[in-house]
Formats: sequence, C-alpha cells, structure tokens
Amino acid sequence: AYIQGIKTENGIFAGGPFDWLTAFSIFTGIGVVAMYATLGCGWLILKTEKGLQQRMYELMPKLIIALLIIFGAVSLYTPLTHPEIADRWFSLPNLFYFSPVPILVLLFVSLILSACKKQQDHKPFIYTLALVFLAFTGFVISLWPNIIPPSVTIWQAAAPHSSQMFALVGALILIPIIITYTIVSYWVFRDKVRVGDEGYH
Repeated sequence: AYIQGIKTENGIFAGGPFDWLTAFSIFTGIGVVAMYATLGCGWLILKTEKGLQQRMYELMPKLIIALLIIFGAVSLYTPLTHPEIADRWFSLPNLFYFSPVPILVLLFVSLILSACKKQQDHKPFIYTLALVFLAFTGFVISLWPNIIPPSVTIWQAAAPHSSQMFALVGALILIPIIITYTIVSYWVFRDKVRVGDEGYH
C-alpha cells in the first residue's frame, strides 16, 4: 500500500480511508505474514529440538519457497505498474548497483534450504534475517528519498529543527536502554527449550 503512494494536495493528505485496500496491498500483507512465519519457524529450529524441531525443518523449505514466490511476484508487479520505480531499477548505472539484491536473495534462499537439509540449527534463522534485511533494502532503494510516495521527499516531510532536536535527546536516552534490555533478554533465553526440563536454560 505504501509503494502505491499516498494522495496529497499541497502537502496535505487528500485521500480516503480505504485507499490502502487493494489487491496488491492484500497480497503484500500475505507476504508479511509469510515472512514472519518464516522467521518464527527459524526461531523454533534454533530454540527447540526433537519432534517440534523436526516439524519446523520440514516446514521451513515450504515457507521459504512461498516467500520467494511472493518476492518474485512483487518484484515483477512493482516496476510494471510504477514506471518511476522501473526507471530507477533498470537505468544505468543503477542496474549494476541494485543487481546484488536479487542475487543475494537467491543465495540466501539456497543457503536456508541447504541448512534445513543438513539440519543446522542456527543457520536458517540467521539467513532468514538476512532475507528480511534484503527485502527492506529493496523497499528503500525503490522509494528513496520519497518518504511519502510518490513525490514527497524525506526533507519535505521532515519536522522542524527544534522538534528533531527534542526527539534526538529522547533517542539518545532511550536507544541505549533498548539495546541493553534486548541484549539481556537474548542472553537470558540463549539456549534451547528441551523436553523434560524444569525451566529455560
């Protein structure tokens, strides 16, 4: 829905409440669900063992193939329906700059399938994180610098300098706290959940 653009007039929203509701937005929504399901599957492979882990090993390739199909469909639909994005993707020298993204997607998909076949606990989740990063990378390079597609840039939409400085102070305080408790939580839950254990190790 975001890629489809947001209708504005003189910098003011001029669309309706259901502008976002299209076949493309529903399809990409399904893609987001598939992506999170794949991440969850990789996480369960990482954190469980035996029966549940085996079921996730069997499910992961199916989710990855579904995700690859969704990536491919979105990548075909987007330039066909948005000439400005097609021009950005396929004009030179951008084509050379952006071509590593689909190549890396195929590489990580093959690595995930291989890791599942070899039943390597850690790799499916890590490689899926790489796929998520590549998906967002493709999203950014398709729209930058238009933070409100199709034509409002990040600088045009930016808040006043005073508001940005106020937000910066808050960010400088909160971001280290968020990073700290994220590291602590990952450390506490760093091992597997095992059948018969009385607690989490």
